[in-house]
Amino acid sequence: MKILVVDDEDMQCDLLKGFLEKQGYEVATAGNGREALRLFSEIPFQLVLIDHRMPDLTGDEVLEKMREINPLVRSMMITAFGTVDTAVRVMKLGADDFLEKPVDLISLLSKIHKIEQALIVGEEADDVTETLEQSELPISIVGDGTAMKEALSLVRRISPTHWTVLIRGETGTGKELIAHLIHLLSPRSEKPFIEVNCAAIPENLFESELFGHEKGAFTGASSGRRGRFELAKDGSLFLDEIGELSLNLQAKLLRVLQEKRINRVGSEKEIPIDVRVLAATNRDLKSMVADGTFREDLFYRLNVLDIEIPPLRRRKEDIPALTDYFLERYSPRPVRFDSDAMTNLIKYSFPGNVRELEHIIQRTVTLSRGTIIRDRDLPAEIRFHQVTEQGTLAERLEAVEREMLMSALEKSEHIQTKAAKSLGISERVLRYKMRKYNIKKAS
Repeated sequence: MKILVVDDEDMQCDLLKGFLEKQGYEVATAGNGREALRLFSEIPFQLVLIDHRMPDLTGDEVLEKMREINPLVRSMMITAFGTVDTAVRVMKLGADDFLEKPVDLISLLSKIHKIEQALIVGEEADDVTETLEQSELPISIVGDGTAMKEALSLVRRISPTHWTVLIRGETGTGKELIAHLIHLLSPRSEKPFIEVNCAAIPENLFESELFGHEKGAFTGASSGRRGRFELAKDGSLFLDEIGELSLNLQAKLLRVLQEKRINRVGSEKEIPIDVRVLAATNRDLKSMVADGTFREDLFYRLNVLDIEIPPLRRRKEDIPALTDYFLERYSPRPVRFDSDAMTNLIKYSFPGNVRELEHIIQRTVTLSRGTIIRDRDLPAEIRFHQVTEQGTLAERLEAVEREMLMSALEKSEHIQTKAAKSLGISERVLRYKMRKYNIKKAS
């Protein structure tokens, strides 16, 4: 990493330069703001350490001009006058952090390591994104937040290897998509990618599905058939919902992973296989091992490399981009969310993750009459969720009641007779509750 130190005190520049060079960094120094800007325009520095108070240009001014040249530059402000106001101001300018003089070198090094790691993660995630833009997948991977970047960075490092991968994540997070991506970025990308849903195949047929069978091996086997391992030759085999396998099938799968050979059902002939196994689960396999419902030896065979896909509630910054993607994909006309609707969408916890968001967008654009989706157009589970997350029981019940009244009035186009009937109350009670909750009549 190339680092530029900007300080009008020669001793401070020499101290930081000597320390950082011993840590393996390339370091240049500048004694004032103008010299710093000249060097910055000539050399691609990844990080700049800037003194806040200098005689010609202040640190604020230098950072602002540097960000005009390169908006992606990472920076830390160094000040002898550490105040909250200073911290807020430099953060608004885009600085990653600020340090007080005298500089704690151990703290500085720790902060630099974090920035360096973030840069590496960003580069690896960008590499994955670039590959995706040149390839065909069932769906794009959308998201530029930290959690998703870290996951994509891990995918980039995992993919070139030949090791087995265990992909963990809640339902709807996109584990299948990540398995596709690992295959696409691997040396096996030109070979088959075969999927098996371990929960969808009956146990008595699973062995045949996985390993194939010979003609006459069982009733109905009128001809020989290759199993998924053979179909995935030289490619990747994706075992989804691996936690649903019975102990009997787990033992057979373990044998194949250990020996890299299979026997078709009804045959004694061993067939060598060259397949990379990618497994996925939404269950806690470690707990299952402790409970005796999942083999420990199989767990360690599958868990050579491990990747966790973050749930949507941990990557809320990606919700607007995902929403735009699904709107473009499913809306027959240009549609957008207003600010209130988007805010409430972001507040929702999405137990069904990205898949749930996709279905919500599908439903909303189908039922929406206009080109702007408002809060009242959102499904009830989102509106009720946001009003019942905090407060006393009485407050929550009142919030739900108010929402039900507003929903009934909207659906009945504010015809109070219809709204009252749909709620199973009288018009008099409806009017009383409208006054109680300050719900205005439609104008």
